Amino acid sequence: MAPEEKAREEIDQLLKEAGWAVQDYGDINLGAALGVAVREFPLISGFADYLLFIDREAVGAVEAKPVGTTLSGVEEQTGGYLSGLPEEIPHSYSPLPFGYESTGAETFFVDTRESTPRSRLVFAFHRPMIHLRRGNFRLHR
Repeated sequence: MAPEEKAREEIDQLLKEAGWAVQDYGDINLGAALGVAVREFPLISGFADYLLFIDREAVGAVEAKPVGTTLSGVEEQTGGYLSGLPEEIPHSYSPLPFGYESTGAETFFVDTRESTPRSRLVFAFHRPMIHLRRGNFRLHR
């Protein structure tokens, strides 16, 4: 198994443990769960390894890299996915607010809504949540 395939297996499991339904793009069903992570989602800027949806709206992306990759240099690539969403995909924020870079062993996270967004190490993917007001998405630890 190639290193990036191994990382994706680990990331799939971590996303599932955090409450995300993980799906292939060809089998997309955004109503399957509150939080859905769609693999290999086509964007204007390329293919996101995972595009994250909460309540059928795109909210973020995950860039997968093999174990041993220095994730601090990958944030720019993830940023391209966060701002490369086709207009026809439902979303409330542009760029999308939640970006992850992960090897499956290590995960970095950024919230672009922060006054000074910066990528930082997290111990797990956040759980999908929604407030009653449409479009007010949050992630829960």
